[in-house]
Amino acid sequence: MRRMAGADEYKTSIRCTIIEAALEYFISILVSGAYLARITGALGFSDSLTGVLSSFVSLGCLFQLGSVVLLKNVRSAKKPVLAGYTVNQLLFVLVYLLPVLPMAAAVKTVLFLVCFCGAFAISNLIIPAKTDWFLGLVDDRSRGMFTAKKEIVSLIGGMAFSFGMGRMIDTLEAAGNTPGAFIAGAVTVFVLMVLHKFSILPVKEKARAAGAPGEKADIRALLKDGMFLRIVLVFVLWNIAMYSAVPFYGAYQIKELGFSMTFVSILSIAYAVVRASCSPAMGRLADRKGFGSMVRLCFAIAALGFFVNIFTVPANGKVFYMLYYCLNAISMAGINSSIANLIFDHVHGPNRRSALAINSAVGGASGFLATCCMSAVVARIQQQGNALFGLHMYPAQFASAVAFGITALLVAYVHFAVVRPSRGK
Repeated sequence: MRRMAGADEYKTSIRCTIIEAALEYFISILVSGAYLARITGALGFSDSLTGVLSSFVSLGCLFQLGSVVLLKNVRSAKKPVLAGYTVNQLLFVLVYLLPVLPMAAAVKTVLFLVCFCGAFAISNLIIPAKTDWFLGLVDDRSRGMFTAKKEIVSLIGGMAFSFGMGRMIDTLEAAGNTPGAFIAGAVTVFVLMVLHKFSILPVKEKARAAGAPGEKADIRALLKDGMFLRIVLVFVLWNIAMYSAVPFYGAYQIKELGFSMTFVSILSIAYAVVRASCSPAMGRLADRKGFGSMVRLCFAIAALGFFVNIFTVPANGKVFYMLYYCLNAISMAGINSSIANLIFDHVHGPNRRSALAINSAVGGASGFLATCCMSAVVARIQQQGNALFGLHMYPAQFASAVAFGITALLVAYVHFAVVRPSRGK
């Protein structure tokens, strides 16, 4: 069996990147989905605003373009990555403390927006440099299995972490100690921040080649590259589909479907088990057939998941949402890793950071705009008593229908625009 990494000198570094990814994933769990909906609900935010905030993760990718300018002459990524994540995670600590701080509601709202949006802006400034640094340590022939193994560690750890956090929050709230639940969340994020920092410190760096072309020249070349632009369009369409629906699912779980945080944690466990089980198969498929073929299959499965959610209502919510969540887990076992790996397949050398930043920025902005458009529809449907065109329909059902249609079209696009041209090389 082919080894996961190239040189032995990077073995420890690669193991640390796997731990780093898991710790970052734990923090992301606490500031997304139902956990985010708990915080915004305590601050009095509407479902549509919560959806827009959820999609700021997507818009925040625009800040990745800033890394092209700010970090273009930085040969060592370690210091900016460490500093950026420290600030990012401290802001998330404050996000959890805001519901219990003795401040006026308007002040809390402003501080939340500054902290939440600022945290994602900062993390996105350093993501291209970190991805180029970490993924560059791995043998190109083994990136599929490496990303699969990294996901398995994150998902298994996230399964236990999410269940423990869900149980703790439910126990505190059942005892009437809702402020204690938010304080516990803040303390947890802080501890994870410290551990995350120590996971990055031992990671070695490969020296960037001297005399590499300037970033402006890189960007011009990339914008003339037809296949690169096709890859970017893949993730533009995917972000439009995903962010038309997923940001509204957190509030839907808590409110209309009435899920407890313990059940949300059970969903997370099922998601982790399914995704971890499928990740090795997706990794092997990508290493054998290419990331284009793998992601085409994953988009088809994602479309089926959105189709199921069109019919998810309170009467069948636990069963149907669980089915959607498992299908989504299978699809994301490949989609998540394919984003950077399709770029790495096609773009080489010093162009990679710019390519990663452009892809994330354009795709992220598209996703955020999709959420903004859908949030207006969500508000409209709710104003009409959960009805659209005279039909009883929850906003999440309509959003799922839109996501299904776009993802189904995306399957065909990947086949004709990415997979077939790649086979002709």
